[in-house]
Amino acid sequence: MRNRPTRRVLASAAVIVATLALTSACGDEEEPPAGNGEPVSFDITFDGDTVTPRGAEETIAKGSDIELVVEADKPGELHVHSSPEQQVEYGAGTTTIPVKLANQAPGVVDIESHDLDQVVIRLTIR
Repeated sequence: MRNRPTRRVLASAAVIVATLALTSACGDEEEPPAGNGEPVSFDITFDGDTVTPRGAEETIAKGSDIELVVEADKPGELHVHSSPEQQVEYGAGTTTIPVKLANQAPGVVDIESHDLDQVVIRLTIR
C-alpha cells in the first residue's frame, strides 16, 4: 500500500515533465506565414555564376502562393519542384514571378537553378 502514493507522485511528475517538454518545443518553432491570399515574397540575385540565397530554408503555410523577385545579370530559368513541377523564366534586370502553390500538399518544394546545379530555396509547406 505504501507504493500507491509514490506511484501517484511519479505519474504526476511524468505528466508535468511531458507537458513542459511539449509546450517548450512548441514555443521554439516559428509559425509559417499564413495563407491569407497575399503571396509570400522571396528575393533571389544572380550575379555571374553565383546565386543568393543558396539553399535557404523557408517555411510557408499550406494554401500560400509565392512570388520570386529575381535580380539577374542575364536571363535564365528556375525550376520549382512542386506538384506539378513549374519552370519559370526571368530576364536580365528585375523580374517578379508569381508561383502558384495554393494546392500544394504539405512537404518540401525545392526551387533550383539547374544551370548552376544549385538549390536556391527549400520551402517547407505546413
